[in-house]
Amino acid sequence: MTAPGTTLADLAVGSSPEPRSFGPLTRQMFVRYSGASGDLNPMHYDDTFAQRAGYPSVFSQGMHQAALLATFATDWLGAENVRRFHVRFREQVWPDDVLTCSGVVTAIEEQPEGRLVSVDLSCARQTGGVAIAGAAQFLLPR
Repeated sequence: MTAPGTTLADLAVGSSPEPRSFGPLTRQMFVRYSGASGDLNPMHYDDTFAQRAGYPSVFSQGMHQAALLATFATDWLGAENVRRFHVRFREQVWPDDVLTCSGVVTAIEEQPEGRLVSVDLSCARQTGGVAIAGAAQFLLPR
């Protein structure tokens, strides 16, 4: 299902939903994601450990940000319609960062099963730096 107010007929190359922000992110979120994902690297929850390794503090797991970007994309075009999803990690994300996810339709191909919609995705920090860049394809039924 597409986002409220969006219909299949509305989608065209260049279409974008409203960006969605997450945060400010907290250390507690990093700890929870560590437990849920099994990524127990202390860089994500132990300030002393992270600082000894040369970082200013703990930082978010890249897959945490990818999950937020996937949430944005599937809320837009429907989890049931995902056919491909990939990301590239670009910048670290720190406590108190606010991430804003956005996307744009880059191609639409008619298929026998429906419309194959390709989108570019981005998850940017409040600094303007891109934390995660990605792309996805959704097969939207007729």
